[in-house]
Amino acid sequence: MMPFKIKSLRYIIKILFLNFIFFSDSIVYSQTNESKIKVDGVASVIGDFVILDSDIDRVYIEMESQGLATNDVSRCDLISKLMEDKLYAHHAIQDSLEVSDQEIYDYVGQSIDYFTEQLGSIEKVLEFYNKSDEASFRDELFEINKIQKLSATMQSEIVDNISITPEEVRFFFESIPKYDLPVFGTELEISQIVMTPKVSLKEKKRIVEKLKSFKIDILEGGSSFASKAILYSQDPGSRSNGGKYTLQRKKPRMVKEFRDVAFRLPEGEISEPFESDFGWHILKVDKIRGQEVDIRHILLTPKIDEKDLDDTKKVLDTLRKRIIDGEISFKNAALYFSSEKETKNNGGVLINPITTDTRFELTKIDPVLYNQIRYLKDNEISVPLIEDDKSGKKKYKILKVSNRFDEHTADFSVDYIKIKELALKKKKLNAVQKWMKDKIKSTYISINEEYRSCNSNFNMQKK
Repeated sequence: MMPFKIKSLRYIIKILFLNFIFFSDSIVYSQTNESKIKVDGVASVIGDFVILDSDIDRVYIEMESQGLATNDVSRCDLISKLMEDKLYAHHAIQDSLEVSDQEIYDYVGQSIDYFTEQLGSIEKVLEFYNKSDEASFRDELFEINKIQKLSATMQSEIVDNISITPEEVRFFFESIPKYDLPVFGTELEISQIVMTPKVSLKEKKRIVEKLKSFKIDILEGGSSFASKAILYSQDPGSRSNGGKYTLQRKKPRMVKEFRDVAFRLPEGEISEPFESDFGWHILKVDKIRGQEVDIRHILLTPKIDEKDLDDTKKVLDTLRKRIIDGEISFKNAALYFSSEKETKNNGGVLINPITTDTRFELTKIDPVLYNQIRYLKDNEISVPLIEDDKSGKKKYKILKVSNRFDEHTADFSVDYIKIKELALKKKKLNAVQKWMKDKIKSTYISINEEYRSCNSNFNMQKK
């Protein structure tokens, strides 16, 4: 996230009226009784949006604060990117594409909580970002994130429905000169069997009773749902803002059990305790707004007894020995014994979350996963390894490298999925380029002379 302020022309006009600020030779001035003082320079105007010189300066500051190198990043690079973002955002508004203000407010709240946690206090956050007060800082972050959301929504609108046929993939591949064919690095297929210790009935009962007591305190004792969430919820993503989320019917964010309860409850009602993969919840619907629902929830994660955890490791160790001895195949062992829904039905084979296929390029593999398999030979099975699952519960797993693909030049039959991905990216890029050219012609664009010589992916100079 970049702390630079973006103002629409309507906002600028308002400031003009209230503070007697005016534009002269692409410079923003503040009128005083005796003289004019330079405040800022206008780098560009895109439709309803103004990009100031200070916006570019602030991007540099933000990059440096995040430890990113700026030596090879020019002002031309940044102004080009900002202009493209504003063009997307301008036409998102023109096309009446909707973004959720509440979702943006929630994200801003989470961001400020994160900044505060990192720097120690809100006062230090304001000092770091050179802001006078928290309210104006929140407003500025809201504007920044809304522009980014509008830009992303417009880009999705352009490319989301684009698909590609096998014939187009073949044509794309055959059009690449042999000396230009991509080289794919060494890739692995990795399989795993996961065992999660069972939660005892006693522990389940304790969790459910605790959530029921929260509900009674809120309904009968006058306690605040938000304060209960802040004090007791074990969901790090919502605890700091009182357990609040905004859900959209058309854009599922949560697991099915959670969504089912959220969209079934009437406004103002609190659910009974219910279970998901993350633990046990109670949920309250704050506001229903058409296809959006504002909810709050409290999550409690059951504790696993150390003895149960140790017993799970022993069972998995025994299963590993049976696989090595040939009594059962890894594939069948995954099907019958793995507790991981996503992999048990396909022999425990992991899906790469980036490419959605089963291969992991060795140089791009997740560092944690890489450290778990780095010393494994092909088809060797690891000892049981302990880790936390997505809900924070302890689990054990065994891993094996089930297939290896050495570095090679792209082959249509072997690498069809990757080639299809490249072909689809090119088709989407062509669609974006066509959209850009069309919209540049029909959009008011003004560029300060200082930046007119900048080269970018899309020439925004009016001819």
